Amino acid sequence: MCGIVGAVARDNVVPVLLEGLLRLEYRGYDSAGLVVSNNSLHRLRTTGRVAELIKLVGEQNAEGLAGIAHTRWATHGAPSERNAHPHISGTESQIAVVHNGIIENHEAMRKRLQADGYVFVSDTDTEVIAHLVDYHLKQTADLFKAVCLSIAELQGAYAIGVMEEVRPDRIVVARNGAPLLLGLGDDGNYAASDASVKPGKS
Repeated sequence: MCGIVGAVARDNVVPVLLEGLLRLEYRGYDSAGLVVSNNSLHRLRTTGRVAELIKLVGEQNAEGLAGIAHTRWATHGAPSERNAHPHISGTESQIAVVHNGIIENHEAMRKRLQADGYVFVSDTDTEVIAHLVDYHLKQTADLFKAVCLSIAELQGAYAIGVMEEVRPDRIVVARNGAPLLLGLGDDGNYAASDASVKPGKS
């Protein structure tokens, strides 16, 4: 299963995102990535272990007050950097998406979005979500409304995290049939796609 971590805080969230991914390693994965907001969206992705992503983060000095991160277990598309999350869409205002689950109607949605001019650069069902949110964002100019309209069209089980370049102070999350926990605090708010009970515990 894929793993999702999201955070909006008063301090740099990158250490929190990476620690969250390390704690989700037990779920299994083949690639990892994150995106943080620091004047613009800064995305880093790699195949292999979270340790490789940690190394990349150090090399590029990635930091930000909001971000989403992901470990991927390949379902649609081979394990590769181009298929790794987060996926990005949009030209006027970029949005980034991470996703756990399977979108059952992704092929039909892909054809529809391609007809609307969207170009796909991955083989994943997740990229459909990114382009769909961008499509609705152009109509509504509000990320929350755009996500609500998008998930109304999705079929399947999912947990998603979405953030927008022009509103770096918030992340929109949604779930249907997949675990997604929220943590609210004085110094930040957090999300993770983990069950509330760890394996082996009651």
